[in-house]
Amino acid sequence: MRRFYLGTHEPSWLADPRFAFTPLFVSRRRLVRYRRRLPRALGEWALDSGGFTELSMYGRWTVSAAQYVSEVRRFRDEVGGMLWAAPQDWMCEPMVLERTGLTVTEHQQRTVENLLELRALAPDLPWTPVLQGFTGEDYQRCRERYADAGVLLEREPLVGLGTICRRQGTLEAEDIVRDLRRAGLRIHAFGAKTTGLVRYAAAVESADSLAWSFGARKQPPLPGCTHTKCNNCPLWALRWCRKLHHRLDGPPERNEES
Repeated sequence: MRRFYLGTHEPSWLADPRFAFTPLFVSRRRLVRYRRRLPRALGEWALDSGGFTELSMYGRWTVSAAQYVSEVRRFRDEVGGMLWAAPQDWMCEPMVLERTGLTVTEHQQRTVENLLELRALAPDLPWTPVLQGFTGEDYQRCRERYADAGVLLEREPLVGLGTICRRQGTLEAEDIVRDLRRAGLRIHAFGAKTTGLVRYAAAVESADSLAWSFGARKQPPLPGCTHTKCNNCPLWALRWCRKLHHRLDGPPERNEES
């Protein structure tokens, strides 16, 4: 894995010197709250579209492609340091499908169509295509949909892998990642968990994770911290990130279904 993005709910961390050498993963839903001055990034970061929350809450995208383009351009220009942006993709978790009332095939089609629309509206912005599906066969069919639309994913510098975060520690997820890697795709694993990364970190180009925040909710705060929980604590996040890199740099761990 060439790059790991630390997920954060706090866009202000972009301007925090402590994160200047730690790439961050920030949601569009957090950044749009800044009506005036956005934080100026001291390091690199990538933009999450916030699609899972959008579809879970509304069963559809309430943000037009034109509006999203305007927002992303503002983030790129005012924040700086943005490496890439996720499109307005359509996740395929069963709960999301139930909310939208659509099929996996329809979600894949809308995902591909959105990338094409965003690239047509703003070819200057760094859009990264995302594969959506649920089974290994689904992801291959989504790849074929991109090819039919003229997007050859093996030529893309990065391809997001969606609808996998809740299965990150399973052999199923590992097989999907490795199959796509063998096909020549440079994968970004959305919402990675430690159990997933220790299995296939070498098979992905990059990954992001907010697992540290969810874990901190269940633990007492660090000594010296005055907040009740450390789920938005930069010290906890950086400590977790160091431990993750140490774990990934260590000897391979035994693969077991989890």
